[in-house]
Amino acid sequence: MTLPQTSGTPVIVPSSPISSAPQVAPEQPVSPTGFVDRRRSPSDGSSRQERRQFGSSHAGLSEAGRELAIAIDRYKVTHHRRYLTCDEMLNVMVSLGYSKNGS
Repeated sequence: MTLPQTSGTPVIVPSSPISSAPQVAPEQPVSPTGFVDRRRSPSDGSSRQERRQFGSSHAGLSEAGRELAIAIDRYKVTHHRRYLTCDEMLNVMVSLGYSKNGS
């Protein structure tokens, strides 16, 4: 880099040009402004891949706990939800046959 002087203030000039072209995978749709919209599915018709950050590990759960966890995961994927409200959790539990006993 060279530092030419202009009116006492140094100006940084890069020694090599910097490419302004976005570095993206070819299947990613790019708008005319260069913005990569990763929310859209590839145009080749392939199915949309699930984008969860963490893998499901239900190894330490009881059979009933594993069934509930899988039902919750299925609900989240189906309804595109990251977190469930208490009412949504109740709906999942009721769909598995759970009910309140007693008073």
